[in-house]
This record gives sequence, structure tokens and C-alpha cells, in this order.
Amino acid sequence: MLKKGAYPIILKQSEEGYYVYIPDFDIGTQGKSIADAMEMARDAIGLMGIDMEDEKKELPQPYSSQLKAERDDIVTLVDVNFTEYRRKLDNRAVKKNCTIPYWMSVEADKAGVNYSRLLQDAITNVLEIRNRKVN
Repeated sequence: MLKKGAYPIILKQSEEGYYVYIPDFDIGTQGKSIADAMEMARDAIGLMGIDMEDEKKELPQPYSSQLKAERDDIVTLVDVNFTEYRRKLDNRAVKKNCTIPYWMSVEADKAGVNYSRLLQDAITNVLEIRNRKVN
């Protein structure tokens, strides 16, 4: 699996900013400025790459699709580190809602229980996860 790549993108100016087409993945996104559009392209490529990796699909090589740009379009490259992108995505915080009895909440609050840490530790134990760092 390709872990790093620099993919060509085509930026087209629009009334709202810039539309970005990523030919190798046949996807598009947009941004308010060129920098924002490039960041959105990096994010789109990263997400698509992780999805493809999870589905055991081969990532396209950079320049695997023909570039079809018009005269006023901006053609540039966006670099993506898929390993780093997956690490960032996997370690982001996800909010979960859970319900406990009121009396338990009162006692836990008195004891200064960190609910997030407790839930992470409990899930780690239930799933018998030993080699992953929990934030």
C-alpha cells in the first residue's frame, strides 16, 4: 500500500471560492481560498485512501488519470501521508452519550471520576486491547 503520495489536483475558481477536482480518485471538493481548497483536497484524498485501504482496495498511483484542465484552471500537487492521516483520524475524540443511574452519577462526581477515562479503560479491558495507546 502506498503510504505517501503527491497527487495532482485541478482548481477552478468559482463565485464561492475554488472547486477542486482530484482526477486520480475521481472526486471533488471545494474551499474558500486556494490554501483552503488544497487542504480540503488533502483531506478528501486521505479519507478516500483510508476507505480504500479498509476495503482492501489498491490506491491509485499519482498521475494514473489524465489531467483535463482548462486555460484558467490551476494545476498543482497535494501531498498526502496516508499513515499519518490514519493515525490522526483514528486518534480523534468521538463523543458518545451514555446513561447511568442518578445515584451513581452523584457518587462518581463526589469521587472526581473522569467519565471519559473510565469508559476508555473499560472498553480497552473488554476488548482486551493491549498494544494501543488510549488518549
